[in-house]
Amino acid sequence: MTRPRVAITSGDPAGIGPEIAAMAAADPRVVEVCQPVLYQPPGHARFPAGVLSADAGRAAFDLIVRAVNDALGGEVDAVATAPVNKEAFRLAGLPWAGHTDLLAHLTGAPHVAMMFHSDALRVVLATIHIPLGAVPAALTQASLEATIALTARELPRFGLPRPRIAVAGLNPHAGEHGLFGREELDAIAPAIAACRRRGIDVSGPFPGDTIFVRATRGEFDLVVACYHDQGLIPVKLLAFGQAVNVTLGLPIIRTSVDHGTAFDIAGRGTADPGSMIGAVLLAARLASGQVSSAES
Repeated sequence: MTRPRVAITSGDPAGIGPEIAAMAAADPRVVEVCQPVLYQPPGHARFPAGVLSADAGRAAFDLIVRAVNDALGGEVDAVATAPVNKEAFRLAGLPWAGHTDLLAHLTGAPHVAMMFHSDALRVVLATIHIPLGAVPAALTQASLEATIALTARELPRFGLPRPRIAVAGLNPHAGEHGLFGREELDAIAPAIAACRRRGIDVSGPFPGDTIFVRATRGEFDLVVACYHDQGLIPVKLLAFGQAVNVTLGLPIIRTSVDHGTAFDIAGRGTADPGSMIGAVLLAARLASGQVSSAES
């Protein structure tokens, strides 16, 4: 079988992205399962390590555009991305908060979701990079239905033909029947009920302080979290450096790391490439159709 070609973008050139991307591209485990194609900015040495800049943000953006266009055109079979810096994007005048919304724009995907995939736990985020105070308004029945349906549709690629999905509540005790908030009654529970009528194995809302424990014990295959930190705290506690960020809903395969640009250690040669290697390996296996339920 021909090894798939996986684009590896080096991310913000002032962060740890260039070093972990290069280490991943050279890793024997990666070379065994794919043909890594490293996307780096020309003359990237002109970006001082650890220095936030508009130029670095624009360079990272340009790499993503190139890799996505190549994936859409069939030049590469998947894309694995090193981290970008959201402040650098903003300094460069770019309107996107990061990879996820940019990738949706570049590919014309109508609805995407961020999934964090690890051996210990899988989590999909119902909302991503928005202020905590904006979450209740963003967490509508329609948006949550779309995210649950997308998750159920995409997970068979990960060896889960009928995934068991749990949804976390937003409020303490999942609202306690409206005592601590009405989001569960007004949006979350109706979205779950509508998805169940469509044949999706989804349940909840469950209290956020226990549902992740239940998932790690095998009761569920994935948890849909209401907001960014609700989902990422348990993932990073259990699998930091090994988890892989996967964008669901794209017409291309895209994976990424579970961490940021780490400007504080950039250029020192001490960055751990584990998550970047994991992202490339998962991208290669998805491109080859070789992800089993045991691996997922």
